[in-house]
Amino acid sequence: MVAPDPVSRPIDALTGCGAPDAIAIADRGGTMTYRELEAAVAAMAGGLRALSTRPGARVATWLSKNRTACIMPLAAARAGWVHVPVNPALKRAQVRHILEDSGAALLVTQEARVASLATGDVPSGCTVLTEAPDGDPIGPAQGDPHALAAILYTSGSTGRPKGVMLSHANLWLGAVSVVQYLGIRAIDRVLAVLPLSFDYGQNQLFSTWFAGGTAVPLDYLTARDVVKAVERFDVTTLAGVPPLWTQLIEAEWPAPVADRLRRLTNSGGALTPRMVHALRHRFPRAALYPMYGLTEAFRSTYLDPTLVDANPDAIGRAIPFAEVAVVRADGSRAAPGEAGELVHAGPLVAQGYWRDADRTAERFRPAPRWMDSGGTAVWSGDTVALGEDGLLRFVGREDEMMKVSGNRISPTEVEEAVMADGLVAEAVAIGVADDRLGQAIVVVARGDGAVEPALRERLRRDLPAFMQPARYVWVDAMPRNPNGKLDRAGLKAMAV
Repeated sequence: MVAPDPVSRPIDALTGCGAPDAIAIADRGGTMTYRELEAAVAAMAGGLRALSTRPGARVATWLSKNRTACIMPLAAARAGWVHVPVNPALKRAQVRHILEDSGAALLVTQEARVASLATGDVPSGCTVLTEAPDGDPIGPAQGDPHALAAILYTSGSTGRPKGVMLSHANLWLGAVSVVQYLGIRAIDRVLAVLPLSFDYGQNQLFSTWFAGGTAVPLDYLTARDVVKAVERFDVTTLAGVPPLWTQLIEAEWPAPVADRLRRLTNSGGALTPRMVHALRHRFPRAALYPMYGLTEAFRSTYLDPTLVDANPDAIGRAIPFAEVAVVRADGSRAAPGEAGELVHAGPLVAQGYWRDADRTAERFRPAPRWMDSGGTAVWSGDTVALGEDGLLRFVGREDEMMKVSGNRISPTEVEEAVMADGLVAEAVAIGVADDRLGQAIVVVARGDGAVEPALRERLRRDLPAFMQPARYVWVDAMPRNPNGKLDRAGLKAMAV
């Protein structure tokens, strides 16, 4: 599904999409109208401009889901800066890498987070602020929609997280696309529970504001917090990942509160038929939208709610502005029912990986000539098949990435952390199926299992909660194949 010549604008134009006196943000601190949102964006952009007029300077935010975190993506764009949102769950080692790799000139964060950093974690030349920058207001941007607007860090199958470069057009058209296929309207109130460092999380705000609706940002600790927020703010729309749905299904929902939800959207992992049935039962008035996506192209497919019950295994069809194809290894189009690689082309495709030409060349390659969009496409590495019914179905993942609680995690990053202090000689991290988490991390380690308590204690300091290994398998020798390489199949058997 590709729209001819889609029109995009600078992302900060979202402040003008709602009626001036309509509510753009509602949270525990009160409300903010679209007029007030525009004023806040203008002042924050002015503060950034006062710090630097250099186009493309990077500003990182490492924040809870407060007003600054919600406003900065628009303010940075207006000031000509590039926004680098950092997942608030990350610890100092991951934050240090993102600040260094992005070349951030400014980090906006909170006092408690600054206190958790060590000497050298903030690169020289990077200023740290614990309050939002403020200055003379700047009017809406008139720049190139294809200019770089944000860098979102996502784990790769090898090495440390890599920064995906997103333009204003990527972000704007992503918002337009979601509003079109979800049917979000100005009367909707969208509960934003996902981290704003994810493309899925950011789009909770952007698509809501494009529709002129109300975004309700929420940092939650328990499922009960979500239930209370739905009731308090009369929420109509909720985006989630499978582990969150598991918690919400098990939570107590007064029927009148559950009935307020009109729209549920899922990404970050597939819903099982059991979960689909449970969500239908728990939220009978809500339309359920399963979706498939990858940060490199924002999102690729969605499944129409009317088809979910009969096709719980499907990932659906292309979203607006996306062209999705199933491609054989030789570059030709796969036949219906034949498995092949999912390739995504069109204006939602990102600009590549920040300062990483090699990995960009691997994932961002010319689209097959027979695809209508042409240009650069994202070769996902995921295997899918197109059914005779016109629906795509997920077959498997080519790389060894793990997805825990909706977070995409590099095994290498976990392995490096496990072996960092020399207590473990060799380690391999493997994702195994888990009903609550989607996947749980199991580490097969060569060494003395007596070090496990000390290892766990250290990793609790060094890694965020979602990257903590659930279990260790201790071995005297790692299985290897005839070439001397680690036997991944054997290791997975040990983990399972």
